[in-house]
Amino acid sequence: MKIATVVGARPQFIKAASVSRVLRNDHQEILIHTGQHYDTNMSDIFFDELHIPRPDFHLGIGSGLHGAQTGAILEKVEDVLIRETPDALLVYGDTNSTLAGALAASKLHIPVIHIEAGLRSFNRRMPEEINRVLTDHLSSCLSCPTETAVKNLKAEGITEGVSQDGDVMYDAFLYNLELAKERSTILQTLNLDPKSYILCTIHRAENTDDPARLTQILKALAKISTPVVLPLHPRTRKIVQELGLSSLLEKVKVLEPVGYLDMITLEAQSQKLLTDSGGVQKEAYFAAVPCITMRDETEWVETVDVGWNRLTGADEEKILEAVEMFSPPADRPGIFGDGQAAEHIVATLKNPS
Repeated sequence: MKIATVVGARPQFIKAASVSRVLRNDHQEILIHTGQHYDTNMSDIFFDELHIPRPDFHLGIGSGLHGAQTGAILEKVEDVLIRETPDALLVYGDTNSTLAGALAASKLHIPVIHIEAGLRSFNRRMPEEINRVLTDHLSSCLSCPTETAVKNLKAEGITEGVSQDGDVMYDAFLYNLELAKERSTILQTLNLDPKSYILCTIHRAENTDDPARLTQILKALAKISTPVVLPLHPRTRKIVQELGLSSLLEKVKVLEPVGYLDMITLEAQSQKLLTDSGGVQKEAYFAAVPCITMRDETEWVETVDVGWNRLTGADEEKILEAVEMFSPPADRPGIFGDGQAAEHIVATLKNPS
């Protein structure tokens, strides 16, 4: 088969690399980077160090409002699909690139393969929720990371073409953690001992665009006695400055965003993880690190159900209580598969037309 893969951001490249390593043994892959997220870290060294295939097409879309960005991606992906005539189009997750790619393919009657299908936060105010729901309903083949994802699709009447393959992000984490052990020096650079700090990430609009929520989170960070390490997204940093909240970060070790190998090293060696990121929640589970999620809901309900993730919202007292008291059980079930999701996906991949 000739398969076109659409990705739009660094995390999707990392996931796609796991599948590409297996997919390209038997199939031809055309890799399309929409440029939805411009990432200065995506230089040659990014692809070389992580053993990631370089894009065949870079569409250079850049940032913008959701509608304009999605429309621009759709138009340019359509041009590539008409030129390349693939047998199927493969997309990951829930970005605007995911939805635009699925729309372009479906209008050209090209079957869509959705990896990370079936995820639901049940919060339609999240753009990601709209993207993932619509993509699932456009797809012919739906690869689910968990049993819950399969159940979510069934509840929406989607049962054909559904498979539970495990999470490709787990594949990527295991592969890259081994690379990180060889190549990352972030702990030495920051003079950090393993398990001596709490790692925090804040980037979701529901927190950063709500001054009350962001203030509560930052007040909690200021009161944590254990050292807090915070790789801070430039957009979040700008908002903190505009709101006059920088003083709340005086005791926090604020970093510029770090590369993927450094990030998973920081995750794996932290005492606890404080985050509003879906990906970091999973990586905490992969690394057997307790996770405190500063959101009111999560797509990864399994991590909460088995006791390794606690939801606190943006409540200062709940965050502080979780930092002090939250301790997961000894058991950590393999809810995300066996680390061989890519093999399962490719083994079950048949021409979906």
